[in-house]
Amino acid sequence: MATKVLVPRLGEGVDEVTVTKWLKQVGDSIKELEPLLEVNTDKVDTEIPAPASGTVLKIIAQEGTPAKVGELLAIIGAPGEAVDSGKGSQVESDALSLSKGQKSFDPQPTNHHQLPTTHGDLGFISPVVAKIAAEHGVNLSQIQGTGLSGRITKNDVLAFVESGMKTIDRRPQTIVNRQSSIVATEGDQLIKHTSMRKSIAEHMVMSKHTSPHVLTVMEADMSRVAKHRAANKAAFERDGVNLTFTAYFMSAIVAGLKAYPMVNSSWSDEGVLIHKNINIGMATSLGEEGLIVPVIKGADNLSLLAMARSVNDLANRARNKKLQPDEVKGGTFTLTNHGISGSLFAFPVINQPQCGILGIGAMQKRAVVIDDAIAIRPMVYMSFVFDHRILDGASADWFLAKIKETLENWS
Repeated sequence: MATKVLVPRLGEGVDEVTVTKWLKQVGDSIKELEPLLEVNTDKVDTEIPAPASGTVLKIIAQEGTPAKVGELLAIIGAPGEAVDSGKGSQVESDALSLSKGQKSFDPQPTNHHQLPTTHGDLGFISPVVAKIAAEHGVNLSQIQGTGLSGRITKNDVLAFVESGMKTIDRRPQTIVNRQSSIVATEGDQLIKHTSMRKSIAEHMVMSKHTSPHVLTVMEADMSRVAKHRAANKAAFERDGVNLTFTAYFMSAIVAGLKAYPMVNSSWSDEGVLIHKNINIGMATSLGEEGLIVPVIKGADNLSLLAMARSVNDLANRARNKKLQPDEVKGGTFTLTNHGISGSLFAFPVINQPQCGILGIGAMQKRAVVIDDAIAIRPMVYMSFVFDHRILDGASADWFLAKIKETLENWS
C-alpha cells in the first residue's frame, strides 16, 4: 500500500512550511528515513525524511509553495503502483507521527464538490483559482502553473498577486514591474528571491515600521579579554570548545541585561513587558543565502565555557542547516558580530519584538590615550540600536557602558 508523506509539526507554533528543495524526484528509489525534501520555516531549513522505503510515485507540493501541517507532500510506494490524484491531508496526529519517522498510510480521498473548468489553452482551472483571478483582475495566461502537468494552482495566483502583478511588455527583452517600476533590459539577470530572503526582507521592513530606531556607539579596550583568551584557549580546546570572542561579548551582554532589565523587554500597548529569562540571539551569516539568528536560551545561567560551547554548537548547526525551528524563537536580545567581515561599526535593525540589538565591529589595534600617554590597544566599536519607545539615550548608554566595563575589566 502506498504511503503518504505529510507535513510534520516541526515545533510549537509552526503551522506552515515552504517546500524549498526536493532531494528525490518521481521514479527515484528511497530508503526509510532517508532525506526526501527540504522545507523552510522561520528561515530554518529542515530535511523531511521518507516515512517508508520504496519509489517516489508522485510529488504534490512544488518547490517554493507553502504547505500546512498535515498536508500531503508526496506519495511513496511500489514501482507502477496506482495512486489517487487528491491533495488531501491527514489529521495533525499523523503529521506528528511522521516527524518521528513513523509511517502514515493512505486515507480516504478528499471529496471535491466543485469540478474544474477549462479556460482556452490553459488546461483545467478550478473554480477557486478562477474566482481569485477574477477578484484581482489577473489574466491567467500570464501565470506559469506549478501544479501537476503545469496546472495553475491557487498558490500560483496568490504569488502572482503578491509579487506586484508583473506583466510582460511585448517589446523584446523588457520586463516591467508595476509595483516597483523596475525596468530590466537585455543582459540583466533576475535572481529570484528565496524563501529565506523574502522572510528577512519582510522582517526588516516590519521592524523599521514598528519601532523608532536610535543608535549609540562606544568603543571598548579588549586588552584584558584578549589576554584571558590567550591564556585559556588551549584548555578550552581540550574540552572540545573553540573559545571565540563572541562568547565574551555574549557574557558581557548578560551582565548588562542583569544590571538594566528594562533592555531585556518588549513593547506592548498595555506596557513594557520585562522578560524574566535572558535568551540572546546570535546573528549568524549563511553567506549569500542570508543570515539566521539562533537563540542561546537561559544565557544568564552559563559559564564562559558553557557559553562558548553553545556559540560553537549553534553556529555550526546553523551553517549546516541542522537547526530546529524552536532554536530560532524566544530571543529577548540579539548580538550581531558584523566585524567578522571587516566592518568597524554599523546600524543594525532590531529583531522584533525585542528592545535592542548590539553590533560588534572588527577588533583593531589603535592608538589611544591612557593616563596622558599614547598606547596601542586592541579596540572595538560597539553599536547599540534601541527602541526609543522603551529606552531613552541615558538608559541606553548606561547599558552599553556596563558592557564596556565588563569587557575592559575581565579577569
